[in-house]
Amino acid sequence: MIYELRQYRCVPGHLPALLKRFETATLMIWEKHGIRQAGFFTTLIGESHQELTYLLAWESLAEREKKWGAFVADPEWHEARDKSEADGQIVANIASQILAPTAFSSVK
Repeated sequence: MIYELRQYRCVPGHLPALLKRFETATLMIWEKHGIRQAGFFTTLIGESHQELTYLLAWESLAEREKKWGAFVADPEWHEARDKSEADGQIVANIASQILAPTAFSSVK
């Protein structure tokens, strides 16, 4: 199992719009494509309170490539994204890392 850590820094004041998009659209589209989330987090203490951080669980890089590619090409996703950004961009920056658990990790 590998994990993908994704961090979205929002345009100031737009974190609620991003959270709404995930809750009402993105997660359902992920479910359709078999994408498994391992947790979502907002920042209580840190550099910015305009961030959403989450983990995705993948069996392999090949699984990620197949399922993520299908998701980003899905017209339903494009429609949801465009609708959520009708009043302007909500995400300023996205960072992503692929992580492998160590031998002593409680998460495998």
